[in-house]
Amino acid sequence: MSRAPSLTWTFALVVVRLGSRFLLVQEKKYGTTWTIPGGRVEPGEQIAFAAVREVREEAGVPCRLEGILRVEHHAQGDGARMRVIYVASPIDDTEPKSVADEESLRAAYLTLAEIKALPHRGHDLVPLLESLENGRAVFPLDLIGPELAI
Repeated sequence: MSRAPSLTWTFALVVVRLGSRFLLVQEKKYGTTWTIPGGRVEPGEQIAFAAVREVREEAGVPCRLEGILRVEHHAQGDGARMRVIYVASPIDDTEPKSVADEESLRAAYLTLAEIKALPHRGHDLVPLLESLENGRAVFPLDLIGPELAI
């Protein structure tokens, strides 16, 4: 007897660092709060590709993933939510988005002190960035890989 598949919503988020500054986006959807770029992984899309896509769409900045900061999983009801938080760097000197569109209002590189003074979504943004600034481990990208045929 087969079981029905469980629904898991997967999200890719990205901490993009430029020296001592972090790339944040001002959200349109959640009341103009600030957060790191990220969003839902589309069906059939690899998580890492979604991460790079979300940074480009929300912040206008091309980036290179460098590692995985954290993987989070939360069971809820009949399904679950999973978030993979990457660390990345910009691949060129493209300025962050300054004109609002359907993805976000704008983006900016900000210091931790500047971020603390802004309204942000969720209680975990500042502690996450502080932990990275204080030397938190960043895991290799191959921590998450395709399923191997055995």
